[in-house]
Amino acid sequence: MSADDPLHGLTPTQVRRYARHLSLPEVGPGGQRRLADARVLLVGAGGLGSPAALYLAAAGVGTLGIVDPDRVELSNLQRQIVHGTGAVGRPKVASAADRLRDLNPEVQVEPHPVRLDSSNALELVGAYDLVVDGSDNFATRYLVNDACRLTGRPWVYGAILRWEGQLSLFGAPGGPCYRCLFREPPPPGLIPGCAEAGVVGVLPGIVGSLQALEAIKWILGRREGTVAGRLLIFDALSLGFREIRLRRDPACPLCGDAPTITALMDYEHFCATGETRPAGGAEVEGGSTGPQVPQLEPEELRAMLDGPAPPALLDVREGWEWAVSNLEGRGARHIPLADLPDRLGELSAPDGVVVYCRSGARSHRAARILLRAGLFPVWNLADGLEGWARTVDPHLPVA
Repeated sequence: MSADDPLHGLTPTQVRRYARHLSLPEVGPGGQRRLADARVLLVGAGGLGSPAALYLAAAGVGTLGIVDPDRVELSNLQRQIVHGTGAVGRPKVASAADRLRDLNPEVQVEPHPVRLDSSNALELVGAYDLVVDGSDNFATRYLVNDACRLTGRPWVYGAILRWEGQLSLFGAPGGPCYRCLFREPPPPGLIPGCAEAGVVGVLPGIVGSLQALEAIKWILGRREGTVAGRLLIFDALSLGFREIRLRRDPACPLCGDAPTITALMDYEHFCATGETRPAGGAEVEGGSTGPQVPQLEPEELRAMLDGPAPPALLDVREGWEWAVSNLEGRGARHIPLADLPDRLGELSAPDGVVVYCRSGARSHRAARILLRAGLFPVWNLADGLEGWARTVDPHLPVA
């Protein structure tokens, strides 16, 4: 490509495909070439990753990496629009890659069907210019933040729950990181996930599209207009936006003046210890002053249920979830989490009780209620019915 090439090496097909971009003075042929040369890593091919991936591919971002270990489930399709009904049961990265290649064959899609963790994050993140995080858990979010900081990569943050979404860009030069906003994760079970609290299907479409927009602007060099240094909060019910200004915290353990975090850690343990302390040092509810909840793996529960003194099972999901699937055949009884404090007298479990929900968050809160009551031994089923269905009973439907 010559220095005076007005099309910056774009082919006639690319000129037709990106004609509306080329007409924008903020993009033009030079900006389109920057998009084609960019490498973006999408963490998650779910609710946020779906619209982000589609719009980045449509925009002509040259290389899209997608990291996600999961398979498509029917319950995903209410919001994860990169997948179709025919993809149920397929790896999400494979389903997404097929859809993106159909949308834009010129985009190089690099599927990574693995869970992002401390053993691979630096290598994966370091292979791309920018990260768009569509994860749905704190362990991955802190991992993305730390890996991006340690490799010098910016990342676009998005989060959704019920009717509210959040957006920011961390890792800009001189700007804050995620730990400047949230030094450490909240106590386990304090904040429910989308599986427990729900999410309106169109909300991740809005937030994920905004993430794609921020990524495109960053690639184009439009740094003054990004959400770096700002936290954008969107309320879908009132259709309102509000904004919080963010600054780099000089005392931040990762990006501050004297950082103490210089390598990745065991993030699942970090986000599940319940030993979280805010900046002032005071312990919060769920910290070391509260009861620690023993976790039970699905295989361990099966062995206990088949043993001579099986524990009782308590399902704390909503009534409609119980109607779809349950462990009643294993002796489970149903008391929704909201009703549990007033119905403790109904429980009798001399050999202990194992509490479960869909994915383990609500049951963790329920187990703490039971532990405080001190009535009998209590365990929380790790990963809930999802974990049970994955490892013990694959034919069990999970709503």
